[in-house]
Amino acid sequence: MLRSSDPDIIHPYLEDASNLAGGFASEVVFPQDEKEVSEILTEASSKKIPVTVAGNGTGLTGARIPFGGIVLSTEKLGGIQEIDTVKRYAVAGAGTTLRQLQESVNEKGLLYPPDPTEQNAFIGASVSTNASGARSFKYGATRRWIRRLKVVLSDGTVFDLQRAKTGTVPPPKADLRKKRGQSPFFDFVPTYRTPPIKNAAGYHVDDRMDPIDLFIGAEGTLGVVTEVEVELIAKPEKLFSGVVFFPQEEDAWQWVDQARREQYGARALEYLDSQSIALLKEKHPQIPDDGQAAIFFEQELEGASEDKVIERWLGLCQNHHALTDQSWFATTPGEQQEFRQFRYAIPVAVNELLHQYHQTKVGTDFAVPKGHYFDMLKSYRQALQDSGLIYCVFGHIGENHLHINLLPRDEKESLKAWEIYHHLARKVIEWGGTIAAEHGVGKIRRQFLQEMFGMAAIREMVEIKRRLDPSGILGRGNIFPEGFLEGGGHG
Repeated sequence: MLRSSDPDIIHPYLEDASNLAGGFASEVVFPQDEKEVSEILTEASSKKIPVTVAGNGTGLTGARIPFGGIVLSTEKLGGIQEIDTVKRYAVAGAGTTLRQLQESVNEKGLLYPPDPTEQNAFIGASVSTNASGARSFKYGATRRWIRRLKVVLSDGTVFDLQRAKTGTVPPPKADLRKKRGQSPFFDFVPTYRTPPIKNAAGYHVDDRMDPIDLFIGAEGTLGVVTEVEVELIAKPEKLFSGVVFFPQEEDAWQWVDQARREQYGARALEYLDSQSIALLKEKHPQIPDDGQAAIFFEQELEGASEDKVIERWLGLCQNHHALTDQSWFATTPGEQQEFRQFRYAIPVAVNELLHQYHQTKVGTDFAVPKGHYFDMLKSYRQALQDSGLIYCVFGHIGENHLHINLLPRDEKESLKAWEIYHHLARKVIEWGGTIAAEHGVGKIRRQFLQEMFGMAAIREMVEIKRRLDPSGILGRGNIFPEGFLEGGGHG
């Protein structure tokens, strides 16, 4: 088994894309198969050694950063094991990148629908955060596409969890220890429920869940995912997509509202606000001078009249004052890839700006129910315009899920940015929204998870953790503070 206590080898595992500082570990281990994962966890459990599971370092919440114990890297657990073109599924090791998975199934004429922005993320990590992306407007998040998981619990027990063929079973009720080799049920039914919106905050519980759902979005705190079986679909043969510019942000908001209400058929609806447009303008001078907002959209054309689809979208543009003649539309793969790269250029521009000031961005991952769509947009803009900070807002507007990026230039502005974050987080919670729609809670959003669910629900999450990880070693500090495990649910 590969393992090292060399500080130089450990150091890269003390960071991720969140920039959370202060992590430390005594060792990093590199299991090469499920058996070695089981051996590592069995040893760690017997000695009460904390284990932090590390993906590829793309996370934004500090979940893979250890504060003691050992790091278990999943990078040696990669590889595509099977692609079934008839039943349309693929099996991959947890350390397989999303890019590797997509490229492999694409060669077979298939598509894995989830589309997280960071394609270097491991599939195991995307399961652990219930990741989503642009296509989740039509296809939903990772949870919807997981058929089977292999998971190693903290005591070394291996579970092979298959989603029920019916797709739904009642919440877990049986005793875990009487079900060795079967699904890891537990003997109580939590009373809290996951909000019925796009969500990656806390342990998933709903009235018709599968046991497998507990591990999707659990952020490495209940078990180590070693193998993933995903459902696939036929790759769409043709798309119609566009980047539509608007002279005012309100026009873009209304455009999206109508596209959703009248079901125009988009698989992606992505937003760029005026500040995002300003950040991109230098490298993309073809952006219209009057453009103050943009929507990137995609629609699959199978079974639809291409001319009628295009005519309908252009009509929508005319109804909402879009700069139609200066917007970009395409049906060719090359141009469509350019559109996607334009949409994904904004995070790069944000990082370049932050580098100038040697600061860390303050970014949100909030989503709200449909009934608060316009409340969200107006509240965000009011709070940001009055702040005096550099900012931009972009993301998955079709799902009421936008990323606010506050870009402080010094420590004083950083404090102000966090004040705004706190203010808006509480509004989102008041509206019945989530503080983590696709990136998870990790170590930096724990306070708001408590506000979102309430202490009674947090105590039930702690109880789930205790029953599946009785030694309390996995992902310590993720989702809720370590003190909750020792203190009976009190942080």
